[in-house]
Amino acid sequence: MSLLAPASASVSGSSFRVAIAAARYNGPFIEPLLAQTAAALRAAGVAEGNLLIARVPGSNELPAAAQLLAARKPDAVIALGVIIRGGTLHYELIAHASAHALQRVALDARVPVINGVVVAENRAQARERCLGRIDRGAEFARAALEMAALGRRLRKGRKR
Repeated sequence: MSLLAPASASVSGSSFRVAIAAARYNGPFIEPLLAQTAAALRAAGVAEGNLLIARVPGSNELPAAAQLLAARKPDAVIALGVIIRGGTLHYELIAHASAHALQRVALDARVPVINGVVVAENRAQARERCLGRIDRGAEFARAALEMAALGRRLRKGRKR
């Protein structure tokens, strides 16, 4: 993950409904990431009643959860997971499959799906990416709000 994240537009979330699908696997990393994401959405004005959180076993289940959540027509869906390299290529297969499937859900459902799956080489890297100085959860939240605002503008026919 880059340390050079683009500056995102400041978007009020007060009129948006946002859904989060969060894996339970690698809980010590996911829980803070989920807390950061939810806190950033609330700070941007997303009302508690407009924030839906669904938990799933692992990152492989995130696309199915995102699809179920997208059917409820939120303004955006955020998928949160942490995949850490093990002794086999399993982590790579899950990372690729979930990324492709999340994109497919977004395109098919016509709802922005933010891929908040952190892929790390080891636990130290996962810790830095989920608990380090850069608030990745807030980045995912801002991306969701920016895409939600874009979707709303374009559905209303405004170009800007």
